[in-house]
Amino acid sequence: MRALNGQICSIPSQHGHLCAYVKGQGKPLLLVHTVNAAASAAEVRPLFDWMSQHRTVYAIDLPGFGASERSDRRYTPRLMTDAILDLARHIRTQHGDQPMDAMAASLSCEFLARAAAEQPATFRTLSLVSPTGMAGHRLRQAREGSTYGQNWLWVALKGPGWGRLLFKLLTRPAVIRYFLNKTWGSRAIDETMYEHAVWTTGQPGAEHAPLCFVSAQMFSADITTIYDRLLQPVWMSHGVRGDFVDYRGKERFTGRGNWRFTVFDSGALPYFEHPQAFGKSMLEFLDAPPVV
Repeated sequence: MRALNGQICSIPSQHGHLCAYVKGQGKPLLLVHTVNAAASAAEVRPLFDWMSQHRTVYAIDLPGFGASERSDRRYTPRLMTDAILDLARHIRTQHGDQPMDAMAASLSCEFLARAAAEQPATFRTLSLVSPTGMAGHRLRQAREGSTYGQNWLWVALKGPGWGRLLFKLLTRPAVIRYFLNKTWGSRAIDETMYEHAVWTTGQPGAEHAPLCFVSAQMFSADITTIYDRLLQPVWMSHGVRGDFVDYRGKERFTGRGNWRFTVFDSGALPYFEHPQAFGKSMLEFLDAPPVV
């Protein structure tokens, strides 16, 4: 079952088999899906289709998800950041050695931000949709590269049968629908995305990355410092419904000339509910004069 209606390609990667979908013509735009028990590139479908009318759009399946390698290993911000950089390197071989535009959603905003902080010349702009690390006013400024990973929990989940059982419980169709309702803030979820989420969780190795997610291996303890380092134009957007509505942390960045903000009447993935309005807002941001 394909996540997106586009060409699927294999990306040279230092961390095993990595896949991305490609569609459209013009300047490249990289899209990164969220992270959860049923994640895949299917989570960016409306934006992938809409923006492909204007750009060459690349949508990654992060390691452990979709058509990318799902081996039994530790999934960390470093691994996810490296995967984004691997795809960015491939994109630059196809489109010339110019900085590109990129978007990520939810937890993956942390991975994209880290990639952009480490290689600022690679990314022209960043679009962050419902980014983590913005809840409340608590600063996450721990040692660079540190995470909130609970190693004891990850080891326990890898024990005989426990992790697989937990994963099966978390990915029952009714549970997937429950969490999507919380993401949308309503029961009017995208049914195509729901169907793909149910399907992808039944594939071999589907539990490995989600168990790292559950044990907090992918959450960066230094992400405030990473966001502080961003020099590119940054467009942050979010919704007002569902479980993901606390973005008080964005106040730290409102006075910075390279950050701009849009709030949509939506859940956490506004491009599903308002694809045209979101796409037009993104194009306006991408086509805006560079910040001086």
